[in-house]
Amino acid sequence: MGRSVDDRWLRCSPPETDGVDRRDFVKICTMAAAAVGLPASAGLKMAEAAEAGAKPSVIWLHFQECTGCTESLLRTSHPGLAELILDLISVDYHETLFAAAGYQIEEALHMAMEEHKGQYVCIVEGAIPRKDGGIYCQIGGRTAIDILNEVAADAAAVIAIGSCASWGGIPSADPNPTDAVGAPTILEGKTVVTIPGCPANPYNLLGTVLQFVTFGTLPALDDKGRPLFAYGRTIHEHCPRRAHFDAGRFARQYGDESHRLGHCLFALGCKGPETYANCSTNHFGEVPDCWPIGIGHPCFGCTEKGVGFHKALHTEADLPADAHPPIFPDHRTSAGAATAGVAGLIGGAVVGAGLMASKKLGEQDSEDSS
Repeated sequence: MGRSVDDRWLRCSPPETDGVDRRDFVKICTMAAAAVGLPASAGLKMAEAAEAGAKPSVIWLHFQECTGCTESLLRTSHPGLAELILDLISVDYHETLFAAAGYQIEEALHMAMEEHKGQYVCIVEGAIPRKDGGIYCQIGGRTAIDILNEVAADAAAVIAIGSCASWGGIPSADPNPTDAVGAPTILEGKTVVTIPGCPANPYNLLGTVLQFVTFGTLPALDDKGRPLFAYGRTIHEHCPRRAHFDAGRFARQYGDESHRLGHCLFALGCKGPETYANCSTNHFGEVPDCWPIGIGHPCFGCTEKGVGFHKALHTEADLPADAHPPIFPDHRTSAGAATAGVAGLIGGAVVGAGLMASKKLGEQDSEDSS
């Protein structure tokens, strides 16, 4: 490079607070901490760190993706994650947000890596193609493989945001012509926090970044590198339609009576039983029910490797052993509302008969004792 350029064109400077006083800023930080399950004290620590100028450097890489994860992040408002994150961290390289281009933006990348060696956070958005040496994704004449390996080598933490960066996502769908994979595959042996989703829920990224910024630690992760606070349970476990699944009430076609009544979407191909995510409790864009099942569409399984973009949309999900309530162990989608109703009547009759028998036995015992 070797060029002397105006620093203003290199970096994504944090926005001005526009008159936001300390009390309001602390309040915003506290709200952000609460939104991702961190204690209120974390909000105060975040605000104090920002005031002291302790803003960690972030290098955000883009590879095979649609930029949907960045766009989703920029469109949140309660709290405003774009403003909040830019107030708490220093985004020193981000191709979408930069005003600069070409040699200037490449110099910004290398400056950030040199000045914050061993301290910066590397966020990866997009899959990395491996076929033919990775020629299907190049930036400045260098492959995504080379860029990722170089930047991640001296990073304090690596976070893969979105399904593409986590395990390949859309680019890896069959027949995967570019041999696209996620960042963990390229960085084998290195801890990579994966935040899958298409797009990823920005609050899941917020929770991970804020914990690292505030405490210098990463959240507890599952065996796929996903934060347990967001991916510790299947959608099926806390789905608002779960009661209909247990009762055998299923929508069979889009627009049928069961679909209109909000019954379970399992028979339409919902992948909730095999998909780990917090979509049902943390909706997108602060809009109630703004997620697939909330608007009447089956879960696609976008956070699960081998499910989203690999299984046919309307193929029924694989059911784990604990997917059915114990009272109905042989539950199947063929058990419609009528079947469930008959089972309920039979069960009620059995229970009623048992109660009557117990009552008669009690009366008989009383007569015998007298």
